[in-house]
Amino acid sequence: MNLRIVSGDLKKAFNLSKQIGEFENPYNIDEYEKRLKDSSLILTGEIEEKVVGFKVGYDRYNDGSFYSWMGGVLLDYRSKDVASELAVFQEKWAIDNGYKSIKLKTRKKHEGMLAFAIERGFKILHYEPHKDICEVRIWMEKIL
Repeated sequence: MNLRIVSGDLKKAFNLSKQIGEFENPYNIDEYEKRLKDSSLILTGEIEEKVVGFKVGYDRYNDGSFYSWMGGVLLDYRSKDVASELAVFQEKWAIDNGYKSIKLKTRKKHEGMLAFAIERGFKILHYEPHKDICEVRIWMEKIL
């Protein structure tokens, strides 16, 4: 497998987001454009010209942290380190651009994402309660 990481192609990232099964109500392109217009990073992971993963983020808080907003990998490529390579690229980019940490938010039901973040050194900051326990939001941060 030869993964190529490409920066800056919002259309490819957005199109892939619609193919990630965990995103029950995917954001529309306008939401991506609104959030990613300034101080953002848009990454896609490609194998033989096929987009198999994406990771996008932006400077949400203006507090020295970079917000890793959305990302996903096609099911058939999840055991191939695509997410890890995208995360490594994002972290290096964040360091090179002066960020001190990366923050993200996930939900309790996304156990794979939780395990991935913890394995990569993220710590839980706090929870947002929800009447459905599976929908509890979990805020995490990794110091760079």
